[in-house]
Amino acid sequence: MRERVRRLLQRPGTVDLAPFRRIVRAAGEREAAVAALDDEALRAAVTALPTPFRDAELIEFCALAREAAVRALGERPYDVQLLAVLALLSGHVSESGTGEGKTLAGAIAAAGFALQGRRVHVMSVNDYLARRDATWMAPVYERFGVSVASIGQSSTSEDRRAAYAAKVMYAPVSEIGFDVLRDRLVTDPAEVIVPEPQVALIDEADSVLVDEARVPLVLAGAAQGEHAAPVIAQTMRTFLPGVHFEVDDERRSAHLTERGTATMERVLGLTNLYGEGHVEALAAVNTALHAHALLRRDVDYLVRDGKVGLIDGSRGRVAKLQRWPDGLQAAVEAKESLPASESGEVLDSLTIQSLVGRYPTVCGMTGTALAVAGQLREFYRLDVAVIPPNRECVRVDEPDRLFATAQEKQDAIVAQIVESHRKGRPILIGTLDVAESERLAMKLRLEGLACKVLNAANDAEEAAVIARAGECGAITVSTQMAGRGTDIRLGKGAAEAGGLYVIGTGRYPASRLDDQLRGRAGRQGDPGASVFFVSLEDHLITAHVPESTSISTWTVGHAQRVAEGLNLEIHRGTWGYNKLIEYQRSLVLTHRDRLLREDLAPEIIAGESPEDFKRVRTEVGEKVANRAARLIMLHHLDECWSGHLAYLGDLREGIHLRVLGRQNPLDEFNAAAVTAFKRIENDTRTRSAETFTLAKFTENGVDLEASGIRRPTATWTYLVKENPFGTEAERILARLGRTIRGGGRERA
Repeated sequence: MRERVRRLLQRPGTVDLAPFRRIVRAAGEREAAVAALDDEALRAAVTALPTPFRDAELIEFCALAREAAVRALGERPYDVQLLAVLALLSGHVSESGTGEGKTLAGAIAAAGFALQGRRVHVMSVNDYLARRDATWMAPVYERFGVSVASIGQSSTSEDRRAAYAAKVMYAPVSEIGFDVLRDRLVTDPAEVIVPEPQVALIDEADSVLVDEARVPLVLAGAAQGEHAAPVIAQTMRTFLPGVHFEVDDERRSAHLTERGTATMERVLGLTNLYGEGHVEALAAVNTALHAHALLRRDVDYLVRDGKVGLIDGSRGRVAKLQRWPDGLQAAVEAKESLPASESGEVLDSLTIQSLVGRYPTVCGMTGTALAVAGQLREFYRLDVAVIPPNRECVRVDEPDRLFATAQEKQDAIVAQIVESHRKGRPILIGTLDVAESERLAMKLRLEGLACKVLNAANDAEEAAVIARAGECGAITVSTQMAGRGTDIRLGKGAAEAGGLYVIGTGRYPASRLDDQLRGRAGRQGDPGASVFFVSLEDHLITAHVPESTSISTWTVGHAQRVAEGLNLEIHRGTWGYNKLIEYQRSLVLTHRDRLLREDLAPEIIAGESPEDFKRVRTEVGEKVANRAARLIMLHHLDECWSGHLAYLGDLREGIHLRVLGRQNPLDEFNAAAVTAFKRIENDTRTRSAETFTLAKFTENGVDLEASGIRRPTATWTYLVKENPFGTEAERILARLGRTIRGGGRERA
């Protein structure tokens, strides 16, 4: 009944704070007594707390934690911060506004888990925040007697092993995922780095659990790459829209015209590009067309230091180590006349949802969780605790300013900035992409206004830029403020000038991203204001409400709801296709762990080829024979699993065609995946037995190279960006529509 009431109130999954308030009040009554303890007595009191924490222990822990923070940082946690701590310790997602002290609340909660004997991984969104927060909060952990460490992209294996041994470890979520993937390929138990997962505390939980849930983490091994033919890319650079190709209104698909097809057929020496036997050529052409027509420089990617860097749409910065699938990545590189980056075969992959699902206890914190409370409940079984602000927010959120054209909107934005700057008011402008931020900065400079630009092109200095954004007269242009992780404090005289003025140059595809931008103003009761400028030509409107002929608040809201619905369907689709794969992966990993740690491999080889195994054991000894069996079986199991993933990738790419036969693509995918998976165990056994029989043995053991056992010469990790051309359903419907309208050959 309680859940039904919440849903009727459009507050799914919100947590009742009343029990937490009682604990915080009781902790307040203990404040004076705890303050009288010296440092040694304080630490003794912390370590003496019985576990697991129940109400009495939580009261004492909150009182002790408040005093520890005062002594370590000179900051007394607010009552609302202790509410957030209790929400985290109860396994919820805590929603607290910007400037409400989430970092300290998270550290106290992590220490609370650690004091109960549980290892905590604090998952951040990037290296900078992980390193900063671990260092910043170290004095607090020291008061608790809890060890803390952090890792980042540059951390060595030794660094990682030491960090994972700490009671609390801060790390980007992707780095933990990549370590898990690398551990899945070890051939010796001593090489495993990541310990058994226990508690995941996730910073910017909505960004990590919702936005990044669509982006798989990938471990690849060196292989002979296949890149788009240079002649295709060279030809594509000469193609013109409306002449050689056409793009749909939503910019989700492109197709060659008759003229474009004829040109490409002539260049490639083909009579019919769409005929049988030309599948690879057609795929290369379509990939190059997508790169040429749909992916925009300074919007979807940057070119920096001679390399293509993808732009993370949810944060407006370069997504390090992120790339499109190899064919599309190579096509973009060819489009920009850059050398093709290294290609390889996928050894294994992992979704953020699957990574987080490994942890028995999950909690998180963010400023905008309620908007995705339904998804957090659906995909992670997490409820949201909405923590009230320490001081009432007095920010003025002005109505959207609506315009017919982008040019009118741009002129109005510049005029508003000029007017507000005259008053000495600090201004933060949130743009939708890098190109827009650069254009706006240029216009402001032409008006004689100096501004700082924070976007994917200069993210290294972002913390310093944001920290100064509240100074009187400052103008800061930022591409997406989500996940920046740095407070904007008002400088001298800024409050008297009206406080921080946040200007959005357009609505984001998700309302919570709007709220994240707004939330930069009005922290801790500061004055401030926010306003969004929207035009009928904005991508949000043209992509999701293309039939609109007039702009209104209803139009904007409707377009945003459509965009949010599409993103939810992508998340559901990703999880739907990955559920069975994750189950199969768990079976493979369980089997692999037994091969790694037990004598299962020699038992299997001896059962498959008893005479050969007996002969080898006699020649080189039992220890060498057993190790050889383990290495050989691990190799073939990894090889079979990698091949299975490649098969499933190809299967998913074409499975949407089953819609034409009135079949459910997901059901068909699962049926084919189950059939293929059944072959893995038998194939591993037979291949391993054959290799063992033919293997070359020396006094030092099996000669893997001579036996055909070649591990990848190099491995690397990256994130595969979700297909930028829409869902399978959208793509097949677009194809059908073009076929019906054209009455001729399919062109995409």
